[in-house]
Amino acid sequence: MANITEVGDNNFDAEVLKSTVPVLVDFWAPWCGPCKAIAPMVEEIAGEYAGKLKVAKLNVDDHPATAAKYGIRGIPNLIILKGGAVKEQIVGAVPKTKLVAAIDKALQ
Repeated sequence: MANITEVGDNNFDAEVLKSTVPVLVDFWAPWCGPCKAIAPMVEEIAGEYAGKLKVAKLNVDDHPATAAKYGIRGIPNLIILKGGAVKEQIVGAVPKTKLVAAIDKALQ
């Protein structure tokens, strides 16, 4: 997880909303099977988009305030924010191609 930033209620603004590059936030929980299934793909993307995209993970059990703020009801839930605004949101374990298409769209 070298390229992935752990974020929470305490540092979400600084790490995500004030980021100079778009941020992919993976809302997850340790007990979530699909979250574990997509974790390697999220790590791959962090490496492939290094410098162009920040990748962050937020544990919804540990940081419920931020999860509630973004209306997270199902996980995994991947949100791409650019300039502090939500550009794309993907709920569920999706193929890498779908996630990459959403990222590329947000990076334009």
